[in-house]
Amino acid sequence: MSESDFTIRPLEREDREWVAHFMDEHWGTTQIVSRGKSHYGHLMPGYVAEREGKEETETIGLLTYRLEDNTCEIMTLNSLDEEKGVGTALVERLVEDVKTIGNIKRIWLITTNDNLAALKFWQKREFVLVTIHRDSIKESRRLKPQIPIVGQEGIPIRDEIELEYPL
Repeated sequence: MSESDFTIRPLEREDREWVAHFMDEHWGTTQIVSRGKSHYGHLMPGYVAEREGKEETETIGLLTYRLEDNTCEIMTLNSLDEEKGVGTALVERLVEDVKTIGNIKRIWLITTNDNLAALKFWQKREFVLVTIHRDSIKESRRLKPQIPIVGQEGIPIRDEIELEYPL
């Protein structure tokens, strides 16, 4: 699938209910915890990837972010059609738009130590490891007790790993 097979558009206010349902389905909640702060993904700006189906438009990806203090934090990224360029296209669209804003000095994100697929994905797209926040998930679990003790590949979830895109 090439990017011409799908389109990327900014989320609109009318999308919030759909985004909340999507996050509940894929993340178990709309609550996102990053660096000891709780956020609600369905209320954030973002982008959606869509593909025209035979009968209706199909959603195949979602990226949400937040702007604060001249920074842009990527909060969620989901591709429902992996290895087809959907996630990459969503990230590229965000980077392109952030560069036009002009006052954003940093694009960054947090992932957890167990998410090896995310670490691979982000580093292949020029994001660099900035910091490992050791044992920070303990604090995150106080805000969001649903965070599991053991994550992907049987790896205990302990640390937040911060990555940054060089602007």
